Amino acid sequence: MDPACTSESIYNLIPSDLKEPPQRPRYSSLFKATIKDDMKKLKTGMKTMGPAKVEVPSPKDFLRKHSKDIQLPPKKTFNRFSSKKPAVPLRTDHPVMGIQSGKNFINTNVADVIVGVAKKPKPIYVDKRTGDRHDLETSGLFPKYINKKDYGIIPEYICKRNEDVKKAQEEYDNYVQENLKKAAMKRLCDEEREAVLQGLKKNWEEVHKEFQSLSVFIDSIPKKIRKQKLEKEMKQLEHDISIIEKHKIIYIANQ
Repeated sequence: MDPACTSESIYNLIPSDLKEPPQRPRYSSLFKATIKDDMKKLKTGMKTMGPAKVEVPSPKDFLRKHSKDIQLPPKKTFNRFSSKKPAVPLRTDHPVMGIQSGKNFINTNVADVIVGVAKKPKPIYVDKRTGDRHDLETSGLFPKYINKKDYGIIPEYICKRNEDVKKAQEEYDNYVQENLKKAAMKRLCDEEREAVLQGLKKNWEEVHKEFQSLSVFIDSIPKKIRKQKLEKEMKQLEHDISIIEKHKIIYIANQ
């Protein structure tokens, strides 16, 4: 049979069973055995309904009847004939007679009234025409707080806080004054002033000499920029020289 006819056979059109590729091995952690051992160690101590060190209660020590009742003190015998109060005096008993006091109660009472301080009436107020009276102190109409001894006196904690604030402000002012003294201006002596003036003049001569050496024709941008720069430096130097020559006393700030 021709091999070409074999490839064109109808049986070749039926799809053959595809072979599935083998599955990869399942992932297993390297620490699986270690974790199992740790879990066993944790569980072994609780297998007896609690820690193993605790003793198991004995079956003989069970809860008995009335074991938790409150124990009352022992009973005492009651004797109804025992006397608790002093006996009533009899009719035949007579009080002690003949005891007299030399105190003059009338004069004593008069002296107490004269020397004693009169009682002040309780302040009241009436708010109706029927004469209903009420206590004035508890009504809020009586100014009792302004009559206190410590009324208007600043509390101690506020005085202490004000002193702390004042002390902190003084420390801050002293710190500022010290910094101002450190940064105070220094006066230039005549020698230093003359040296600065001569240095500025020398710089002006050098810049002026460089300015004179420029070309007559300024036909490029760099030449124009250089000329402007030299003119600006000369102008600034002339300004500084005029200020130093005008003012004899000069102060400089300490950096």
